[in-house]
Amino acid sequence: MHPFTYARAADTREALDAGRRGGRYIAGGTTLVDLMRETVERPETLVDISALPLREITVTKSGGLRIGALVSMAEAAAHRGVRALYPVISQALELSASAQLRNMATIGGNIMQRTRCTYFRDVTADCNKREPGSGCAAREGFNRGHAILGTSDSCLATHPSDLAVALAALEATVHLLGPDGERALAFADFLLKPGSTPNREQALRRGELITAVEIPAHPRPLKSGYLKVRDRQSYEFALTSAAVALHIRGGVIREAKVAAGGVGTVPWKLPAIERALIGERPSDRLWAEAAGHAADGARPLTHNGFKAELLKRTVERQLSTVGGTT
Repeated sequence: MHPFTYARAADTREALDAGRRGGRYIAGGTTLVDLMRETVERPETLVDISALPLREITVTKSGGLRIGALVSMAEAAAHRGVRALYPVISQALELSASAQLRNMATIGGNIMQRTRCTYFRDVTADCNKREPGSGCAAREGFNRGHAILGTSDSCLATHPSDLAVALAALEATVHLLGPDGERALAFADFLLKPGSTPNREQALRRGELITAVEIPAHPRPLKSGYLKVRDRQSYEFALTSAAVALHIRGGVIREAKVAAGGVGTVPWKLPAIERALIGERPSDRLWAEAAGHAADGARPLTHNGFKAELLKRTVERQLSTVGGTT
Protein backbone atom coordinates (compact mmCIF):
# COMPACT_ATOMS: atom_id res chain seq x y z
CA MET A 1 0.00 0.00 0.00
CA HIS A 2 1.29 3.45 -0.92
CA PRO A 3 1.50 6.29 1.65
CA PHE A 4 -1.54 8.55 1.97
CA THR A 5 -2.93 11.18 4.31
CA TYR A 6 -6.21 10.81 6.18
CA ALA A 7 -8.68 13.52 7.21
CA ARG A 8 -12.06 13.20 8.91
CA ALA A 9 -14.62 15.75 7.73
CA ALA A 10 -16.77 17.23 10.49
CA ASP A 11 -19.32 18.67 8.07
CA THR A 12 -20.13 18.90 4.37
CA ARG A 13 -18.14 22.13 3.95
CA GLU A 14 -14.96 20.45 5.15
CA ALA A 15 -15.64 17.43 2.96
CA LEU A 16 -16.20 19.52 -0.15
CA ASP A 17 -13.10 21.63 0.49
CA ALA A 18 -11.00 18.47 0.72
CA GLY A 19 -12.71 16.94 -2.31
CA ARG A 20 -12.04 20.06 -4.35
CA ARG A 21 -8.35 19.63 -3.58
CA GLY A 22 -8.40 16.06 -4.89
CA GLY A 23 -9.26 14.09 -1.76
CA ARG A 24 -11.07 10.80 -2.18
CA TYR A 25 -14.20 10.26 -0.11
CA ILE A 26 -14.43 7.14 2.05
CA ALA A 27 -17.13 5.87 4.41
CA GLY A 28 -17.47 2.10 4.87
CA GLY A 29 -14.32 1.51 2.83
CA THR A 30 -15.37 -1.98 1.73
CA THR A 31 -14.25 -1.41 -1.87
CA LEU A 32 -11.68 1.38 -1.83
CA VAL A 33 -9.51 -0.11 0.90
CA ASP A 34 -9.32 -3.41 -0.99
CA LEU A 35 -8.25 -1.60 -4.15
CA MET A 36 -5.62 0.33 -2.23
CA ARG A 37 -4.20 -2.88 -0.82
CA GLU A 38 -3.91 -4.25 -4.34
CA THR A 39 -2.36 -0.92 -5.49
CA VAL A 40 -5.10 -0.54 -8.09
CA GLU A 41 -6.10 2.72 -6.39
CA ARG A 42 -3.41 5.07 -5.04
CA PRO A 43 -5.15 8.10 -3.55
CA GLU A 44 -2.94 10.69 -1.93
CA THR A 45 -5.65 11.81 0.50
CA LEU A 46 -8.62 10.00 2.02
CA VAL A 47 -11.50 12.08 3.33
CA ASP A 48 -13.62 10.23 5.88
CA ILE A 49 -17.24 11.38 5.46
CA SER A 50 -18.82 8.92 7.89
CA ALA A 51 -19.72 11.74 10.32
CA LEU A 52 -21.86 13.63 7.79
CA PRO A 53 -25.66 13.75 8.37
CA LEU A 54 -26.62 11.63 5.36
CA ARG A 55 -28.17 8.65 7.15
CA GLU A 56 -31.92 9.19 6.82
CA ILE A 57 -34.48 7.16 4.90
CA THR A 58 -37.68 9.07 4.22
CA VAL A 59 -40.88 8.39 2.34
CA THR A 60 -41.50 11.42 0.11
CA LYS A 61 -44.83 13.24 -0.05
CA SER A 62 -45.49 11.72 -3.47
CA GLY A 63 -44.94 8.19 -2.16
CA GLY A 64 -41.37 7.64 -3.30
CA LEU A 65 -38.26 7.01 -1.22
CA ARG A 66 -35.18 9.06 -0.44
CA ILE A 67 -32.22 7.12 0.96
CA GLY A 68 -29.24 8.98 2.38
CA ALA A 69 -25.87 8.14 0.85
CA LEU A 70 -24.42 7.01 4.21
CA VAL A 71 -27.25 4.64 5.09
CA SER A 72 -25.75 1.17 5.33
CA MET A 73 -26.89 -1.58 2.99
CA ALA A 74 -28.17 -3.54 6.00
CA GLU A 75 -30.20 -0.58 7.30
CA ALA A 76 -31.77 0.09 3.92
CA ALA A 77 -32.64 -3.56 3.35
CA ALA A 78 -34.35 -3.86 6.74
CA HIS A 79 -36.22 -0.54 6.63
CA ARG A 80 -40.00 -0.98 6.77
CA GLY A 81 -40.65 1.67 4.14
CA VAL A 82 -38.17 0.13 1.71
CA ARG A 83 -39.54 -3.39 2.22
CA ALA A 84 -43.15 -2.24 1.87
CA LEU A 85 -42.81 0.10 -1.08
CA TYR A 86 -40.00 -1.49 -3.11
CA PRO A 87 -39.14 -5.09 -2.15
CA VAL A 88 -36.88 -5.21 -5.20
CA ILE A 89 -34.44 -2.91 -3.38
CA SER A 90 -34.39 -4.96 -0.19
CA GLN A 91 -33.92 -8.17 -2.14
CA ALA A 92 -31.10 -6.73 -4.26
CA LEU A 93 -29.31 -5.52 -1.13
CA GLU A 94 -29.70 -8.80 0.74
CA LEU A 95 -28.30 -10.73 -2.21
CA SER A 96 -25.38 -8.35 -2.64
CA ALA A 97 -22.83 -9.35 -0.05
CA SER A 98 -22.14 -11.03 3.27
CA ALA A 99 -23.87 -9.72 6.38
CA GLN A 100 -20.61 -8.23 7.64
CA LEU A 101 -20.10 -6.23 4.45
CA ARG A 102 -23.73 -5.06 4.39
CA ASN A 103 -23.30 -3.69 7.91
CA MET A 104 -20.36 -1.55 6.78
CA ALA A 105 -21.01 -0.67 3.13
CA THR A 106 -23.08 2.41 2.32
CA ILE A 107 -25.64 3.10 -0.38
CA GLY A 108 -23.47 5.78 -1.97
CA GLY A 109 -20.42 3.55 -1.91
CA ASN A 110 -22.35 0.63 -3.36
CA ILE A 111 -23.25 2.44 -6.56
CA MET A 112 -19.72 3.87 -6.79
CA GLN A 113 -17.99 0.49 -6.50
CA ARG A 114 -15.64 -0.54 -9.27
CA THR A 115 -15.68 -3.67 -11.38
CA ARG A 116 -14.62 -7.09 -10.14
CA CYS A 117 -12.88 -7.85 -13.46
CA THR A 118 -9.78 -9.86 -12.54
CA TYR A 119 -7.68 -8.06 -15.15
CA PHE A 120 -8.63 -4.69 -13.66
CA ARG A 121 -7.52 -5.90 -10.23
CA ASP A 122 -4.29 -7.45 -11.51
CA VAL A 123 -1.86 -4.56 -11.89
CA THR A 124 0.35 -6.67 -14.16
CA ALA A 125 -2.44 -7.05 -16.76
CA ASP A 126 -3.38 -4.60 -19.50
CA CYS A 127 -6.51 -2.66 -18.51
CA ASN A 128 -7.79 0.55 -20.07
CA LYS A 129 -10.03 1.18 -17.08
CA ARG A 130 -7.05 1.19 -14.71
CA GLU A 131 -4.46 2.60 -17.14
CA PRO A 132 -5.97 4.30 -20.21
CA GLY A 133 -4.36 3.23 -23.48
CA SER A 134 -2.80 0.04 -22.14
CA GLY A 135 -5.30 -2.33 -23.78
CA CYS A 136 -7.89 -4.82 -22.55
CA ALA A 137 -6.56 -8.23 -21.54
CA ALA A 138 -10.08 -9.59 -21.10
CA ARG A 139 -10.88 -9.28 -24.79
CA GLU A 140 -8.58 -12.16 -25.71
CA GLY A 141 -8.39 -13.64 -22.21
CA PHE A 142 -10.85 -15.56 -20.05
CA ASN A 143 -14.02 -13.46 -20.30
CA ARG A 144 -16.75 -15.80 -19.01
CA GLY A 145 -17.95 -13.26 -16.46
CA HIS A 146 -17.72 -10.21 -18.69
CA ALA A 147 -20.37 -8.06 -20.33
CA ILE A 148 -22.28 -8.77 -23.52
CA LEU A 149 -24.13 -5.43 -23.54
CA GLY A 150 -22.74 -1.90 -23.63
CA THR A 151 -19.19 -3.01 -24.37
CA SER A 152 -16.61 -1.19 -26.45
CA ASP A 153 -13.24 -2.01 -27.97
CA SER A 154 -11.71 -0.46 -24.85
CA CYS A 155 -13.57 -2.34 -22.10
CA LEU A 156 -16.06 -5.11 -21.45
CA ALA A 157 -16.13 -5.26 -17.65
CA THR A 158 -19.49 -5.61 -15.92
CA HIS A 159 -20.78 -3.28 -13.23
CA PRO A 160 -20.96 -5.35 -10.01
CA SER A 161 -23.74 -3.65 -8.02
CA ASP A 162 -27.04 -5.50 -7.49
CA LEU A 163 -28.62 -2.42 -5.95
CA ALA A 164 -27.78 -0.43 -9.07
CA VAL A 165 -29.87 -2.82 -11.17
CA ALA A 166 -32.92 -2.18 -8.99
CA LEU A 167 -32.30 1.58 -9.08
CA ALA A 168 -31.99 1.48 -12.87
CA ALA A 169 -35.28 -0.42 -13.19
CA LEU A 170 -37.08 2.05 -10.90
CA GLU A 171 -35.57 5.06 -12.70
CA ALA A 172 -34.02 6.56 -9.59
CA THR A 173 -32.29 9.91 -9.24
CA VAL A 174 -28.88 10.55 -7.66
CA HIS A 175 -28.58 13.75 -5.61
CA LEU A 176 -25.16 15.41 -5.60
CA LEU A 177 -23.50 18.24 -3.72
CA GLY A 178 -20.36 19.89 -5.03
CA PRO A 179 -18.36 23.10 -4.97
CA ASP A 180 -20.88 24.60 -7.42
CA GLY A 181 -23.93 23.61 -5.38
CA GLU A 182 -26.57 20.89 -5.60
CA ARG A 183 -27.73 19.01 -8.64
CA ALA A 184 -29.62 15.82 -9.47
CA LEU A 185 -28.86 13.22 -12.13
CA ALA A 186 -31.08 10.50 -13.51
CA PHE A 187 -29.55 7.19 -12.52
CA ALA A 188 -29.36 6.25 -16.20
CA ASP A 189 -26.98 9.20 -16.69
CA PHE A 190 -24.96 8.72 -13.51
CA LEU A 191 -23.12 5.52 -14.48
CA LEU A 192 -21.23 5.78 -17.77
CA LYS A 193 -20.71 3.17 -20.47
CA PRO A 194 -17.02 2.67 -21.24
CA GLY A 195 -16.85 3.95 -24.81
CA SER A 196 -13.28 5.16 -25.39
CA THR A 197 -12.89 6.42 -21.79
CA PRO A 198 -13.56 3.39 -19.55
CA ASN A 199 -11.56 4.99 -16.73
CA ARG A 200 -14.40 7.53 -16.30
CA GLU A 201 -17.18 5.52 -14.67
CA GLN A 202 -19.53 8.12 -13.17
CA ALA A 203 -20.72 11.53 -14.32
CA LEU A 204 -19.28 13.20 -11.24
CA ARG A 205 -17.59 16.57 -11.23
CA ARG A 206 -14.44 17.19 -9.22
CA GLY A 207 -15.18 17.20 -5.49
CA GLU A 208 -18.84 16.20 -5.83
CA LEU A 209 -20.39 14.13 -3.09
CA ILE A 210 -23.40 11.81 -3.33
CA THR A 211 -25.96 12.92 -0.73
CA ALA A 212 -28.93 10.66 -1.49
CA VAL A 213 -30.62 8.34 -3.92
CA GLU A 214 -34.30 8.98 -4.61
CA ILE A 215 -36.79 6.51 -6.05
CA PRO A 216 -39.83 8.21 -7.58
CA ALA A 217 -43.37 7.21 -6.74
CA HIS A 218 -44.80 4.51 -8.99
CA PRO A 219 -48.49 3.66 -9.53
CA ARG A 220 -50.00 1.28 -7.00
CA PRO A 221 -50.48 -1.59 -6.59
CA LEU A 222 -46.89 -2.36 -7.54
CA LYS A 223 -45.22 -5.74 -7.25
CA SER A 224 -41.47 -5.94 -7.53
CA GLY A 225 -38.60 -8.34 -7.01
CA TYR A 226 -34.99 -9.18 -7.79
CA LEU A 227 -33.58 -12.46 -9.08
CA LYS A 228 -29.85 -13.17 -9.13
CA VAL A 229 -28.21 -16.10 -10.92
CA ARG A 230 -24.66 -16.93 -9.84
CA ASP A 231 -22.19 -19.79 -9.85
CA ARG A 232 -22.82 -20.59 -6.20
CA GLN A 233 -25.59 -19.75 -3.76
CA SER A 234 -23.26 -18.19 -1.21
CA TYR A 235 -21.85 -14.67 -1.63
CA GLU A 236 -20.97 -14.24 -5.31
CA PHE A 237 -21.41 -11.70 -8.08
CA ALA A 238 -24.13 -12.17 -10.70
CA LEU A 239 -23.79 -14.00 -13.99
CA THR A 240 -27.18 -12.51 -14.77
CA SER A 241 -29.86 -10.81 -12.72
CA ALA A 242 -33.24 -9.20 -13.26
CA ALA A 243 -35.05 -6.42 -11.40
CA VAL A 244 -38.76 -6.26 -12.23
CA ALA A 245 -41.57 -3.96 -11.07
CA LEU A 246 -45.11 -4.36 -12.46
CA HIS A 247 -48.24 -2.28 -11.96
CA ILE A 248 -51.17 -4.54 -12.78
CA ARG A 249 -54.72 -3.19 -12.53
CA GLY A 250 -57.88 -4.82 -13.81
CA GLY A 251 -55.88 -7.83 -14.95
CA VAL A 252 -53.81 -5.68 -17.35
CA ILE A 253 -50.19 -4.52 -17.04
CA ARG A 254 -50.32 -0.73 -16.86
CA GLU A 255 -46.65 -0.05 -16.14
CA ALA A 256 -43.53 -2.21 -16.34
CA LYS A 257 -39.97 -1.51 -15.21
CA VAL A 258 -37.26 -4.07 -16.05
CA ALA A 259 -33.47 -3.99 -15.83
CA ALA A 260 -30.71 -6.60 -15.94
CA GLY A 261 -27.39 -7.02 -14.16
CA GLY A 262 -24.31 -9.16 -14.65
CA VAL A 263 -24.46 -8.72 -18.42
CA GLY A 264 -23.83 -5.03 -19.04
CA THR A 265 -21.02 -2.57 -18.50
CA VAL A 266 -23.69 -0.65 -16.57
CA PRO A 267 -27.02 -1.87 -15.16
CA TRP A 268 -28.99 -2.54 -18.31
CA LYS A 269 -32.51 -1.13 -18.71
CA LEU A 270 -34.72 -3.24 -20.98
CA PRO A 271 -37.21 -0.83 -22.63
CA ALA A 272 -38.18 -3.28 -25.40
CA ILE A 273 -39.46 -5.69 -22.76
CA GLU A 274 -41.27 -2.90 -20.94
CA ARG A 275 -43.04 -1.85 -24.14
CA ALA A 276 -44.00 -5.44 -24.95
CA LEU A 277 -45.70 -5.83 -21.55
CA ILE A 278 -47.77 -2.65 -21.40
CA GLY A 279 -51.48 -3.21 -22.03
CA GLU A 280 -51.17 -7.00 -21.95
CA ARG A 281 -52.65 -9.57 -19.60
CA PRO A 282 -50.14 -11.61 -17.61
CA SER A 283 -49.48 -15.06 -19.04
CA ASP A 284 -46.64 -17.52 -19.43
CA ARG A 285 -46.72 -16.85 -23.17
CA LEU A 286 -46.34 -13.11 -22.61
CA TRP A 287 -43.36 -13.53 -20.28
CA ALA A 288 -41.57 -15.77 -22.77
CA GLU A 289 -42.21 -13.49 -25.74
CA ALA A 290 -41.20 -10.35 -23.86
CA ALA A 291 -38.05 -11.96 -22.48
CA GLY A 292 -36.98 -12.74 -26.03
CA HIS A 293 -35.85 -9.11 -26.25
CA ALA A 294 -33.56 -9.36 -23.20
CA ALA A 295 -30.33 -9.81 -25.14
CA ASP A 296 -31.10 -7.44 -28.02
CA GLY A 297 -27.82 -5.96 -29.22
CA ALA A 298 -25.65 -8.42 -27.31
CA ARG A 299 -22.00 -8.81 -28.36
CA PRO A 300 -20.87 -12.12 -26.83
CA LEU A 301 -17.21 -13.06 -26.64
CA THR A 302 -15.30 -16.32 -26.68
CA HIS A 303 -16.38 -17.56 -23.25
CA ASN A 304 -19.57 -15.69 -22.34
CA GLY A 305 -22.00 -16.45 -25.17
CA PHE A 306 -24.12 -18.48 -22.73
CA LYS A 307 -25.12 -15.26 -20.97
CA ALA A 308 -27.56 -14.26 -23.72
CA GLU A 309 -29.74 -17.33 -23.22
CA LEU A 310 -29.28 -17.27 -19.45
CA LEU A 311 -30.42 -13.65 -19.37
CA LYS A 312 -33.60 -14.47 -21.31
CA ARG A 313 -34.43 -17.27 -18.91
CA THR A 314 -33.67 -15.12 -15.86
CA VAL A 315 -35.92 -12.30 -17.05
CA GLU A 316 -38.70 -14.69 -18.01
CA ARG A 317 -38.57 -16.37 -14.61
CA GLN A 318 -38.67 -13.10 -12.73
CA LEU A 319 -41.50 -11.66 -14.84
CA SER A 320 -43.49 -14.78 -14.11
CA THR A 321 -42.72 -14.63 -10.38
CA VAL A 322 -43.55 -10.94 -9.96
CA GLY A 323 -46.49 -11.18 -12.33
CA GLY A 324 -48.05 -13.86 -10.17
CA THR A 325 -48.42 -16.74 -12.63
CA THR A 326 -46.17 -19.21 -10.80
